[in-house]
Amino acid sequence: MAFENKVVEAFIEIPTGSQNKYEFDKERGIFKLDRVLFSPMFYPAEYGYLENTLALDGDPLDILVITTNPTFPGCVIDTRVIGYLNMIDSGEEDAKLIGVPVEDPRFDEVQSIEDLPQHKLKEIAHFFERYKDLQGKRTEIGTWEGPEAAAKLIDECIARYNETKKQ
Repeated sequence: MAFENKVVEAFIEIPTGSQNKYEFDKERGIFKLDRVLFSPMFYPAEYGYLENTLALDGDPLDILVITTNPTFPGCVIDTRVIGYLNMIDSGEEDAKLIGVPVEDPRFDEVQSIEDLPQHKLKEIAHFFERYKDLQGKRTEIGTWEGPEAAAKLIDECIARYNETKKQ
């Protein structure tokens, strides 16, 4: 039986091309400007998270959704997960899922990060390698992983979230 990519709901906080880093305040139900990037760089894809997950950094699992056009903070995108980027941010593991919108026919053939143009992967890696330089913070880029590894990572983050809810 062939592997089927996970489809998730990506909750978008930051649209493609933004220099503003927004965060959703669940208690107040609002988006708040967390900061403007110190570097003259812009998010290379829609940036958000998966609800009801807990990554190793203590936050919900991050996701980048590659779209044809920018969306808006609060948009929920049905997303086919095609892989993830391993990275270290300020000494902590901080994986970034990569996905494409299910509802955009331009991405119908994209099932793995290997199906994306190599230049797009380089843009994403470059952004996360450099976007905190002027803050004096360090990030390290690791390996790219495919959709099977991404599905496993999502399951682990859901289990971690459910375990902390029990406590």
